[in-house]
Amino acid sequence: MTKTDIVIIGAGLNGLATALALGGRLCRKPLRVTLIERGDPARFADPAHDSRASALTAATQKMLSGLGVWDGMASSAEAMKKVLVTDAASPEARQALLSFLESDVSTPAMFLENHVIFKALLDEISQSPNITLMTGQGVSGFHFGPGLAKVTLADGTEIKASLVIGADGRGSPTRQAAGIGFDSWPYAQSAITLTVGHALPHGGRAEEHFNPQGVFAILPLSGNRSSLVWTEPHEKAKALCALPDEAFLAELRQRFGSHLGQLSLLSLRHAHPLSMMMAKSFVGPRLALLGDAAHVIHPLAGLGLNLGFKDAAALADCVMEAAALGQDIGGDAALEAYARWRRFDTQSTAAMMHGLHFLFANDHEALRLLRQVGLRMVDKLPALKRVFEKEAAGLTGQLPRLMRGLAA
Repeated sequence: MTKTDIVIIGAGLNGLATALALGGRLCRKPLRVTLIERGDPARFADPAHDSRASALTAATQKMLSGLGVWDGMASSAEAMKKVLVTDAASPEARQALLSFLESDVSTPAMFLENHVIFKALLDEISQSPNITLMTGQGVSGFHFGPGLAKVTLADGTEIKASLVIGADGRGSPTRQAAGIGFDSWPYAQSAITLTVGHALPHGGRAEEHFNPQGVFAILPLSGNRSSLVWTEPHEKAKALCALPDEAFLAELRQRFGSHLGQLSLLSLRHAHPLSMMMAKSFVGPRLALLGDAAHVIHPLAGLGLNLGFKDAAALADCVMEAAALGQDIGGDAALEAYARWRRFDTQSTAAMMHGLHFLFANDHEALRLLRQVGLRMVDKLPALKRVFEKEAAGLTGQLPRLMRGLAA
């Protein structure tokens, strides 16, 4: 029988960030954390495993700095200097409805490939003596109380802890074991993700082109490279991913346009079915859920990873405060504080993304006029534009310590 303070199930991006927020070497008073991953977490650092990139908000950048990993990845990041939003399927017909410049935003979002973020987090985990990473086997059993929680691994190893954290994705076995249900709204779409090269520089411009099939986003990466999020109905996305490279490139050019010159494929392409999901509770007895185990939103604004990191930082605040006061770090008071803090934020963000998806993925003439007028109005009103900029920077609502540049 092994005893620790906290067990985290899942060593993806959210699991690693949570482990560092609670037990990393830069914590003021690190707790003992055991991080369990069924597979080999090093696979997440392989570009072939994940072709996605993320837009890291100003608040997330502060958090990564506080975890000791930002300096190691910042040189690979690309600043978002411009944003262009259009409402047309054809590149020739696109007209700018909304645009932002870097000068409008104090700290711009930074685009970075997920595998780069993962490697930096994993490297820092290896340097944090209070974090134990256990890999190669899954969890065969959970006990959430009374008394301490207990996790049993496939080989029979038992680990007792004051708190179990489920960071094991949208299908979360941890959430299922706790009997926590979820509400789900599947979209009839998949997002194709890949990295492309182009002959001309992008100038740090991010583009989001909306059409009835979904968003087509071009996100700037370092060098003459961009990350794409190409949304299509499930069967169309599957068929596109199955095409030979030259045939796929021909289809891609029809969506991408010619403004960045000749295109080349730099990664494998993956299709990810889209849905919105919200757990009925973010906590249970000695249990906290975060990231995709708690909520999944539409990726059209690229906020999903930032929401998961905010979960991690908020949970760290609640747990560390309980520890400082000599209270039970897995007790009801700490967990209920976390649930209150995060539920409204995630629900409101999910609802906003759901509403935008409905507004843009609809070719009804009245809705098309409404969204065009609405976006142009935002573009012409500086005060309203600043509201959107602050939301995009992750600087709204109650910010955890790490996202304010303070140590956990």
